[in-house]
Amino acid sequence: MATQKGNLSINSENIFPIIKKWLYSDHDIFIRELISNGVDAITKIKRLDSMGEAKIEDNPKFKVTVSSSPKEKTITFEDNGIGMTREEVEKYINEIAFSGASDFLEKYKDKDQSEQIIGHFGLGFYSAFMVADKVTIDTLSYKEDAEPVHWESDGGLTYEISKGNKDERGTVITLYLADDSLEFCNEFKVKEVINKYCSFMPVEIYYINEDKAKEEVDKEIEAKAKVIEAEKKAKKKAEEDDLVGDSDTSEAEAEEIEEVDAEDTEEEEEDENEPKPLNDIHPLWTKAPADCKDEDYIDFYQHVFLDFKKPLFWIHLNMDYPFNLKGILYFPRINPNMDKLEGTVKLYNNQVFVADNIKEVIPEFLLVLKGVIDCPDLPLNVSRSALQNDGFVAKISDYITKKVADKLIGMYKNHKEDYEGLWDDLSPFIKFGCLRDNKFDEKMKDYMIFKNLEEKYLTLPEYLEAAKEKHENTVYYISDAETQANYIQMFKDEGLDAIYLTHNIDNPYITMMEARDDKVKFMRIDSDVSASFKGEALSEEDEKKFTDALTETFKKALGKESIKLKVESLKDENVSSMLTQSEADRRMAEMMKMYADAGMGGMGGLDYGANAETLILNSNNKLVKYVLDNPEGDMTETICCQLYDLAVLANKPLTAEELTRFVARSNEILGKLI
Repeated sequence: MATQKGNLSINSENIFPIIKKWLYSDHDIFIRELISNGVDAITKIKRLDSMGEAKIEDNPKFKVTVSSSPKEKTITFEDNGIGMTREEVEKYINEIAFSGASDFLEKYKDKDQSEQIIGHFGLGFYSAFMVADKVTIDTLSYKEDAEPVHWESDGGLTYEISKGNKDERGTVITLYLADDSLEFCNEFKVKEVINKYCSFMPVEIYYINEDKAKEEVDKEIEAKAKVIEAEKKAKKKAEEDDLVGDSDTSEAEAEEIEEVDAEDTEEEEEDENEPKPLNDIHPLWTKAPADCKDEDYIDFYQHVFLDFKKPLFWIHLNMDYPFNLKGILYFPRINPNMDKLEGTVKLYNNQVFVADNIKEVIPEFLLVLKGVIDCPDLPLNVSRSALQNDGFVAKISDYITKKVADKLIGMYKNHKEDYEGLWDDLSPFIKFGCLRDNKFDEKMKDYMIFKNLEEKYLTLPEYLEAAKEKHENTVYYISDAETQANYIQMFKDEGLDAIYLTHNIDNPYITMMEARDDKVKFMRIDSDVSASFKGEALSEEDEKKFTDALTETFKKALGKESIKLKVESLKDENVSSMLTQSEADRRMAEMMKMYADAGMGGMGGLDYGANAETLILNSNNKLVKYVLDNPEGDMTETICCQLYDLAVLANKPLTAEELTRFVARSNEILGKLI
């Protein structure tokens, strides 16, 4: 074979700076690309063998081997795949932008399924020049009478191609690393990148540290030399002993031979321990759901995401038409006080990692989940690092959303106890999904459940039906069970029901439900005094007279000119005072506070909320009657302050200053009882 020199054929001027700086976002991507090329080469030879178009040895162990040498500053990729002829090297390597995989698919598309070919042996190969000053290729094609080929380039636009000396089918690519990329000949770095991108590639991947391997070979040679030397000594000694009539080997010499033999045996045992592949060629998502056990799903989850809490449940995706998609989505068990509501959905293309959390494919509300999705049909750009705009991607996203909704609905219908048991963990995610995705909301709206005061789960129609005689189309809810405990007890005493809506997501979700059905209104349990709590109504004249009188007394005692006060006749005489705020006023106050917290000053949220509160006084309570009858009494001011603070405490925490005064006043009252 004659030596040939020439210029690389390219489609764009100065393409190497583009490759190095822009085509790939991360320089470590070259490892994924070169391993992918090796996997492609092996996939091709296996397919040709299955079609009878290639002759290979029986039961060959197909593999891609990555090796590095810190001493030589190299990293090497070797496969025992299809190999290349000189003509193929000139076409696929010298002429940038040809794709070996595309060519192969076109030729054999009618003969067999070709979906497992990963991709680009054009630009993918040239990712090597992001980190290397020089690259060499040694390859031997599977074809009969093929000659080995050697190709090398110093990273410019020139190359040299000549006859090589490779004697086994396959390809070896060696990168001579640039000084700013020497990290990629470090064993731990290389394994880290392989684990990141290639953990589930369909061909076994091995790593060898060439420097360590050479040291081990040297040790083995040295050990064998010791054995030979010891045997020579023993033989010579035996001959000498025979001459003097003593055929027994000395004890010391025997021990020496045993030690050397032991060392040799140990070396042989180490050799028998073959290295293990770095990847799992049959990841769980490629298997049929019927073949997977719960333990398999849990083990896979814990291994991939390093989360040793068991997931709540999972969805195994397996679709062949109208597009090919497989994967597993896990609903993680989240501690809201400790864990961030951030998941990780890993996107793969033919078992090759692409990226985490690609929003074009994974609906935004599903990004709190953890999982893997493998879609060979994804329209990736040439660097396999991003999606190209394609309506097809939206169909994938819609399919994933539908499968999640179907799983939840199926659980509600067929395993309702499990659904209810998981609801507290699932509800924030489901409500967020309903807020963000109209199609998801439409599917899930009839399967939203709410826990009531009896710790039972009801749908909204079930709650409204049970409560229609007492408060038709009104949904009472609890946002904080501790601060609203007094109101909860009052509801229970009167046989009223309420539902728990205690998560931050519930406020916007309530607003959405009211917009969906304008007949239904949500009211927090402390937002008004239900008619069920009221006794015999006061006359309008008495109500106005009592309210006016008590308003003046409380204004003076509390030093609050803006206090809103109302007198009600409540059934329970032990209830002296309550603090209420209308639902509309409270929501407005919360919104203004949110604006203020976000730095949008001047909204006056806190003042608005305070001014919107109403102090309810029970005209049937003894303390309230005392204040009415004794507006200038010795204890009137103390009682007014205490009644107000008790009402506030049943609604929200006191400030530090208010609490100090409350404690001092309580001690004063207790002291007068002695």
